[in-house]
Amino acid sequence: MTLGAIGAFWIAESIWGHTRPIFAATSALISLGFGASTTVRKTAEVALGCTLGVALGDTLMHWFGQGIWQAALVMSLSLVVARYLDSGTIFSTQLGMQSALVVLLPISVDGPFARSIDALTGSLLALLVIVFWPTDPRRTPVAALSELFKELSEAILECSWAIRDDDRRSAFHALIKARGTQKHLDQLPGAFSVSKEIATISPAGRRHRHELNRLSERFNHYDWTARNLRVFARRLASVLSNGALTPQGAQALAPLLREVSEAANSLSHSVREQTVAGQRKYEKAAVLQLENAAAQLDPQALGVEGLQGEGLVLLLRPMIVDLLEAAGRNHDEAIEALPKLS
Repeated sequence: MTLGAIGAFWIAESIWGHTRPIFAATSALISLGFGASTTVRKTAEVALGCTLGVALGDTLMHWFGQGIWQAALVMSLSLVVARYLDSGTIFSTQLGMQSALVVLLPISVDGPFARSIDALTGSLLALLVIVFWPTDPRRTPVAALSELFKELSEAILECSWAIRDDDRRSAFHALIKARGTQKHLDQLPGAFSVSKEIATISPAGRRHRHELNRLSERFNHYDWTARNLRVFARRLASVLSNGALTPQGAQALAPLLREVSEAANSLSHSVREQTVAGQRKYEKAAVLQLENAAAQLDPQALGVEGLQGEGLVLLLRPMIVDLLEAAGRNHDEAIEALPKLS
């Protein structure tokens, strides 16, 4: 933001020869803005609003002169034009504000449309900064995805403790934690969209395109894993309340869930890895843990008896399939890891 604003001011002053080109600095500063969601589209929208606002103010002032009623007329017309061109709040606000400032501030000594050129300079420089010096496109989606897997791991581990200790309150606590993952799931689609846009147009971010596409294509499996875990935790609380899990079944299920929890934690580490080799290493570890857990998911083999207990084991099967697909296995490979039920 600093380089964009000062750079635009320097270009307008030193190259264009304009006196105190404040609109060059302000348009660059406003266009770049704060926030991780700054994208080329958003920057272009703000930049266009700033430039059109200054140009419209210059044009109307050239026709009507300067004064209070002229400022009111310019602002009204600017807002009408802004809403006609784009209903976005940011675009409309910038266009109206910039055109009003042009009319209210003293006339430029550099000519009637010098400030329009200044605004265009700042806006174009802001776009160049976004394209050639972007933020890391992986940062936001990777942080959300890593937190998602971390919280899923913790919730699954609490389910394991609930079975080990025959404690339905721990199962309810796991359910609450599993429900809390929704905030990360809600954040992911928008984060992936912004990141893929930056990775597509920015030379520096282009190397992350395949990774971002790979992770975003698995979004449904992240979502389904979280949903299946909520169903499992809610059913677990009911099963423990009714004392429907045999000691032998509990002794087999608790370590199995610990292994699934470790696999989810491995996936959390995987998405944070900077190198493809590191990501593959953690994904491979997660797949081995999940396939080992999946191979045990037969109620009879686990010593789980009764309709409620067997139903609990069956609820784990789709969750582990989705986790395997989230780790890179295709659907047929994930299904193959499950034992056939008699």
